[in-house]
Amino acid sequence: MGDMFIQDREAGRLFFLDIWKKYQASIPLQALEELILGVILEHPEYHILLSNEVNALLQEYTPETGEINPFLHMGMHIAIREQIGSDRPGGIAALYQQLLSKFATAHDLEHRIMECLGEALWSAQRNNTLPDEAAYLECVKRINR
Repeated sequence: MGDMFIQDREAGRLFFLDIWKKYQASIPLQALEELILGVILEHPEYHILLSNEVNALLQEYTPETGEINPFLHMGMHIAIREQIGSDRPGGIAALYQQLLSKFATAHDLEHRIMECLGEALWSAQRNNTLPDEAAYLECVKRINR
């Protein structure tokens, strides 16, 4: 799927790298940058990658290598947090609140929601349609049952 939310892969990766550089230099961040920094800080395993701009921009992640694309992974966390913040699709925020008590951390719950989001995006890409919000919400409802 590549780097999802930003069509230009390099620009998307540079955005993450820029936020990481600003954070390390104690430069104040905008609200969206703060949200993204929060996700970066929850993934210390990616900090070395973010500290090496050339590697981060050139690294390929394919299903064949079995490696998770860190930019896609963090992007999905961001998308889920934005969905919950805006309650789009409608009902996702309430579902999230209901499920939260069943998980050790919000981060763990996001990983489970991410499976549903990935499925919805993959299906939409395969069918060349918009993601099916109803199917996505149904998948989220089935989490931990």
